[in-house]
Parts: sequence; C-alpha cells; structure tokens
Amino acid sequence: MSAESLAPALALIGIVILVSSLLSGIVERTGIPQVAIFLLLGLILGPWGLNLVELTLASPTLQWIATLGLVLVLFTDAIAMDFSQIRRPRRLLLMILGPATLIPAGLIALAAWLLLGLDTLPSLILGAALASTDPVMLRSLIRRSSLPVPVRESLRLEGGINDVVLLPIVVLSMLALHQRDHLASELGRHAVGLFLLGPLLGALVGYLAIMLLEQVRKRISVRRDYESLYALGVAFTAYAAAESVGGSGFLAAFAAGVVIARLDVELCDCFLDYGQATAEMFLLFTFVAFGAALIWSGFTVANPATLLFAVVALVARTLVLLPALARVGVDRRARRIIAWAGPRGLSSLLLILLPVFAGVPGSERLFTITSLVVLLSVALHGTGIAVFLRKSEGPLPDVEKVTAAPVTTEPNLEIQVPERITLDELRQLQEAGAPVILADVRTDRSHAADNLRAQGAVRLPPDDAVRRARQLRLDHHGTVVLYCA
Repeated sequence: MSAESLAPALALIGIVILVSSLLSGIVERTGIPQVAIFLLLGLILGPWGLNLVELTLASPTLQWIATLGLVLVLFTDAIAMDFSQIRRPRRLLLMILGPATLIPAGLIALAAWLLLGLDTLPSLILGAALASTDPVMLRSLIRRSSLPVPVRESLRLEGGINDVVLLPIVVLSMLALHQRDHLASELGRHAVGLFLLGPLLGALVGYLAIMLLEQVRKRISVRRDYESLYALGVAFTAYAAAESVGGSGFLAAFAAGVVIARLDVELCDCFLDYGQATAEMFLLFTFVAFGAALIWSGFTVANPATLLFAVVALVARTLVLLPALARVGVDRRARRIIAWAGPRGLSSLLLILLPVFAGVPGSERLFTITSLVVLLSVALHGTGIAVFLRKSEGPLPDVEKVTAAPVTTEPNLEIQVPERITLDELRQLQEAGAPVILADVRTDRSHAADNLRAQGAVRLPPDDAVRRARQLRLDHHGTVVLYCA
C-alpha cells in the first residue's frame, strides 16, 4: 500500500474511532440507531461526499472486510453465550433457532420466487440471508437491564446462533449453482467441511488455547486487557486452521467461541470488557464501508415487486414467532418484544456477499435486494428500538431503598482511602461514619453463576454502570467500594 493510499485509510479508521467514542453516550441514552449514524458517515466519506472511500463488489478490500466482519460477528456472539441462561428457556431457544428461523427463511425464499421471479437456489440464498437476525443492531437493546431476562437471552442467542443455522443453506446453495459436474460428491465434501471439520478444528483450537493460557496464568500471570486480545487471536487462528484444510473457517470461529464460553468464564469476561469494543469498532467500520456507496444501491431496485418482497421479508419472522411463542408459554409483553425485534443488518449483508465473492451468476442482484431490505429494517427496527429504550427507562427507584450507607453531613471528615481496600479497612470506614457505597460490578455472567451476594451491596453492571448509578441516585461524595469476585 502506497503512502498516498495509506493516509485516507488511516484517516477513515481514525474518524470511525473518534465518532463512535464521542457518540457512545448519546447513543446509549437516546437509543439513536448507531448503525444509521455510521451508514450516513460512510455516505459523507464516500464518492458522493469527501471521496475518501470507494469500494465496489469486486474490490479485494471489501472481501477482506466482509470475511473478517463475519468471523467477528460469529465469534463475539458465541463467546457471549451464557450457558446458565441457556438451560432455563431451553424450549424457547430450540423453537427460535429451529422452526422460527427456518420457516421465515422458507417464506422469504417463496416470496422471492413468486414476486421477484428468481430460481429456486437463488431464492433459498436470499431467504437464508434475510432470515438472519442482526446482533449488531440488537446490542443496544439486549444490554438493557430493564429487559426481562428470558427476552434478553433469547434475542442474544438468536442474534448469535441463527447465522450458524443459515450459513450452511447459503454455502450449499451457492455451491449447487456454481458446481455442475460431480455435484453430489462436491456437496458431500463441503457438508463434511461445514458440519464436521470446521467445528471440530475450531473447538480443538479453542480448547488448546485455553489450556495454554491456564498454564501461563499459573506460572507468570497475564494482563487482563491482553487476555481479550488473546481471545481475538483464537478466533483468527481457528478460522485459518479450518480454511487451510477445506473446512468452514466461519463455523470454526464460532465453535472456538463456544468452547471458550463453556470452559473459561474469566477469558470470556476479559473479552467482553476489552476485546468486544475492538470487535464492535471494526463492525462499525464495516458499516461505514457499506455506507460509502454499496448499500445505497438498494434504492435502484425499488419498485412495487421488490417493496412488497421487502415487507414480506420484514414481517415473516414476526408472523411466525407470535403464535409459536404463545404455544411455549411466553407472556404477552415478552412475546411482542421478541417477535418484533428482528432487525436485518450486517449479518444479512455479509451472508449475501459469499456468493458474490464466489462469482455465482446473478448474485449482484441478490446483494442489491438485500441492501434495500436492510435499509428499510434500519429505519423501521432502529426507530422502534430507540422508542422502546426511551420508554423502558421507567421511574427512578426510591433513594432510601438503594443507598448503601447513610450520607454524613459532618464537614471535616477526611479519611484516606487506598486504591485497594481490605474488609477490615471497609469496616473502619463504615464505623467512622463515612458514606460508603458497596457496589457489585461483576459481569452478568459471573453474577448469575454465583449465589453469594455481599450484604448491602448495590448492583452496578460494568457495561451500564454510569446510567445505573444515576438511576440509583448514589451519593456523589461517597466512597465507592467495588468488588468483582
């Protein structure tokens, strides 16, 4: 890469980091669709704006970005899985990832065949891509502690796992389109790579990485922020290992994340504290790349047939889920939230790009149709999520019920508090009348897995601490004692 091309690339990365950091608080409080902001940022930076970014479907850079983006989507959602929560709504989870994923995919494929005149296999590819629930757009919603736990975990798992259900449909369908000779043997070989070789290699890489990390922890120790980078290294290594032997690197990355989520809670928490921010930054960068020009091509195919198809694609999941959720005993409010919150976004775009990169005939049209549906989903679901987040704030709780200690009015009370504090020092502060607030800042996963609770502690989730502290109206002049184990 020349110096002339390097400068715009670095400028783009810097702008994405600056904008995402500065707007993070506004996005968190207002629920403004973060995806929409970065699509518009891409429009400003693209050929119709400052002309810093110009990507086409044939650009090698786009293939690199899309591949890395799909690896990160699958890995981050796998590693965020909470197996203690999976056991609780098991029937709900199986229903969402089975019939409630495959039936909408089939309905969308049928609509593509009837309304758009596509052949069977392209219709299946389009149906599978547009049945994918986007985890990036859902993250602002599922982070809300006000959301009921079954709803939050169902949406989290659906956004992360249904790509694994739909990816084989896309891969095998595009193989059938691309491969004319010896189709049965080629399908069998790719099925082995998809369902066996890739997941097994990913699980093996994840397991070996955990064993190695555990040995280093015992002998030397590893900094927490570097453990998060270590997790990202596991994802990329698993992908490369599977691809090198003909397996599915995407499913390998997912399997590696599942193994880490199951066997090493500490590494998961480290990744969620540090590494997930890095992964999300890259995914936002991906939205900027699409927003520069590519995604807006969806408007070029807007006509009565494609708009009607887009409506079917956006409502199929809701129509399937509403009666299905009622059958498994989900209450009405939770049923409405789960059935409605099914945005189409980055996952759909990344899945539909796989046949584009493989050179499947007609795949560019599939991409433009997907882009139209994603743009409409960003407007519809993004606005709806913003409205829901504002309404879900609710009234502030009673201050007296959540304040950890009485607030002293003694003006000259000066107590030196160390950065680390023992239990004896904590008791001394409390006996001296200092306003002490004991805060449980464990991650949701660690908090749910441990039944022990400190007496009088308030709960401050690490990813939502500031907003929660304001809700609780904690004493600004108090000493906050944090514990995470």
